[in-house]
Amino acid sequence: MVLKNMYEEPLTPFLSKKICILDTNVLLHDPQAIFGFEGVCVGIPMIVLEELDTFKKEGTDRGRNSRESIRILDGLRVHGSLKNGVILDNGGTVKVIFLEEKLGDFPFHAAIADNEILLSALSLKNNGHEVVFISKDLNARIKADALGIAAQDYIKEQVNQEDFYKGWIRVQVPAVQLKKEYPPVLDELLESKCLEVNQFIIVESQHNPYNFVIFRYRGGKNFKAVHDPQLRWPLQARNPQQLMALDLLLDDTVQFVTLMGPAGTGKTFLALLAGLHEVLVKHTYQKMLVSRPIIPLGKDIGFLPGELKEKLHNWMLPIYDNMDFIIHSAHQAAHKSAHQTTYLGKQEFEEKSTYKNRNNHKDKEKQEKDPALKGLLSLNELIYRGKVALEAITYMRGRSIPYQFILIDEAQNLTPHEIKALVTRVGEGSKIILTGDPYQIDSPYLDFSSNGLVTSSERFKGQNLFGSVYLPVSERGELSKIAGELL
Repeated sequence: MVLKNMYEEPLTPFLSKKICILDTNVLLHDPQAIFGFEGVCVGIPMIVLEELDTFKKEGTDRGRNSRESIRILDGLRVHGSLKNGVILDNGGTVKVIFLEEKLGDFPFHAAIADNEILLSALSLKNNGHEVVFISKDLNARIKADALGIAAQDYIKEQVNQEDFYKGWIRVQVPAVQLKKEYPPVLDELLESKCLEVNQFIIVESQHNPYNFVIFRYRGGKNFKAVHDPQLRWPLQARNPQQLMALDLLLDDTVQFVTLMGPAGTGKTFLALLAGLHEVLVKHTYQKMLVSRPIIPLGKDIGFLPGELKEKLHNWMLPIYDNMDFIIHSAHQAAHKSAHQTTYLGKQEFEEKSTYKNRNNHKDKEKQEKDPALKGLLSLNELIYRGKVALEAITYMRGRSIPYQFILIDEAQNLTPHEIKALVTRVGEGSKIILTGDPYQIDSPYLDFSSNGLVTSSERFKGQNLFGSVYLPVSERGELSKIAGELL
């Protein structure tokens, strides 16, 4: 695989005195990084091979990437000696670097693996080579810079925190345009070719931002006006972005949705609400599958007792919290409806009773058992009846999941490879939703640009079956909103 060179001026092969030294974490992040430098000599210090050997037995994504890196290097041996350098199809070279000398004035502890990699780079630099040190480790790059070695992050594709794909744009127009079924500004956007399929446009008044209409671009010259969906339960969007999210979540033609935003913006809540509606009311899917990565916030308290179901319960508490709110709202509406029937006029009451008696016994039994018609059952009851499943991501590899509404929460803590493994599990008739906050990553090996949530959104934008929405407004409460801004 040949990737685009990340440097403005192409680096020349090793024989012309230029070489890129790869840190271990680069190969653990992306084994294909070896092929990511066209016309460049890629140096792999011997200590990097030893570190890969220590990680290869792990059952984690890091272990998988370690084994893949070793397999790639082993495959290159067929084409030449790694000691002398193997020429790649992209014009680059891969060479294993041996530490030939110990530098007496080296300021760091040479016994540490990271420092030994830097020592190898410094030795090459002192021998006249132009060295670029590539590492995902910020501190290692700082050390390299202190030694006078050029250092860069390994960035396969840079995603700017300000300019990433949000899934919507905002345009201001004279208020008179909002009275038209098709505002002229939509034609102007088509001419500028700045729209992606399933991207939303908030068309708002120049003088009143609360006066607006929303459209979703469907490709070609087609736009869909977005309105509040008719849900069975008394819950609705509180802001334009939540309305956009529901529009994607309830659209069966959009099989892949990403929802991003800070805490309290309603990402998980909206996905659960839409999933319950699709499963229990529309019966589009057989059940809803919910999963989230097992990454603790703060220091882990250790092993949890019990069977898998009991262990998962602690990690799924945010799901229970959101479900409790949805169920409570549905029960309140059912209670209110029942209370109002006591004030019906006699004639209206008899008409309703007559209509009800027209149903046969089988239909009545079906209505009584349908949780969508009588509030909602508890999450545990829905799990027992097979309408909702809470599963660990660890055990989803290799599966094929048909006719299910799949929600992966906290997806910002997953790598692009893990997201790929999950999305490729989606079988016929299924839909997958990824939710998360790309600014709040708990995994020590991921950042805004490299996490699977942002990466998948950037790569899928423009596809007919994909849609994304960034939700910026917290609806959890004033304290939560202020905390997100100040802390």
